[in-house]
Amino acid sequence: MDTLFLGVLLNAVDARGLLTVFPVVSFWSLRGSESEMNPYSSLSDDFYVNMNLSTEMDLPSNRETVLHFFEQMQKKYPELRNFYSRDKHDFILEEDKDQGHYRWCTVEPRRVCSGQVNPASMDGALEQHRHALEVAPYALSISPMDCESLDLLIGFDFSYRGNHNQLVVEALGVCPALERMGAMPGATIINYEPNFTFAMDDECRLQCRISVEPRTNAYQIRTGEYQEEQISVYVTARQYGSLAADRTYVETLERLNEICHDVIDNYVIDSVLQPLARTIALQ
Repeated sequence: MDTLFLGVLLNAVDARGLLTVFPVVSFWSLRGSESEMNPYSSLSDDFYVNMNLSTEMDLPSNRETVLHFFEQMQKKYPELRNFYSRDKHDFILEEDKDQGHYRWCTVEPRRVCSGQVNPASMDGALEQHRHALEVAPYALSISPMDCESLDLLIGFDFSYRGNHNQLVVEALGVCPALERMGAMPGATIINYEPNFTFAMDDECRLQCRISVEPRTNAYQIRTGEYQEEQISVYVTARQYGSLAADRTYVETLERLNEICHDVIDNYVIDSVLQPLARTIALQ
C-alpha cells in the first residue's frame, strides 16, 4: 500500500445524508436514465470531468498540427463541431451547449485539455480523455518525458443565492482552533475556501486535492445584492513530472481515476457534497 502524507492548506481555515427532501432530487428526475448511469450527477446541480496535460515545452501551434489533433477528436466525437480561438493562442473545439451537457477540448501553448459537462456516464467521460491522450503524443509531438503534470478533475457545482462563505461554514464547519474567531460579535465571514491536499507516494509526485470554491465577494455582502452563482467542489488527482519509461499517459490517467473515485465515494460524498446540498435546501 502506498504511503499517505497529509498536508492541510488553510485559506482562513482549513462534508451521505438522505437527499429525498432536497432540490437535487428534482435534478435527478430531470436527468432520467442519465442519472442512473452516472450516480455522481444526482449529487449537485452540475457535474463535470476534466483532464489537463501540462507540458514543459511549448506545443506546436501551426495550423496543420492543431487542426490535425482536433480532426482526430472529431472523428470519434462528430458533435465536436464548434471551433474557435481565444486570444489567438488557445484553440477550442466543443459541442453545442444548449442541452446542458457537452464535450470540449483545447490546445493551449503548453497544455492540452479535455472535458465533459454533465456526462451521461463516467466511462464515457474517461473514454474521451483516453482518446485525447492517445492522439496527443502523435498529433502534437508530446513525449512522456515532456510531462509537467497530468490532472484528472471531477467537479461539482451547487447553485446558491447568498453568502457562499457563510453557507460553507454552516455546512462543513471550521477547524476547532478557528471556531471562536468565526463567532466573534459583529464579524461577517467574507472568505472561506477549505483546501486539503495529500500525497499518495513517498516522493509526493502523486497527489490529490479536495477544494471548495465559493464565489461571493465583499461588495455583494456589503450591499446584500446576491446573484445566483455556483459553489464549486473540486476533487483533483495529479501526477507531477516526467512519466516513468514504462508508463503511458493513459495508464497514468487510470491511476488518477482510481484515486478520485476512492476519495469521492469514501469521503467527499458523506463529508462535503451532501452536507452542502442539505444546507442549501434548508436556507
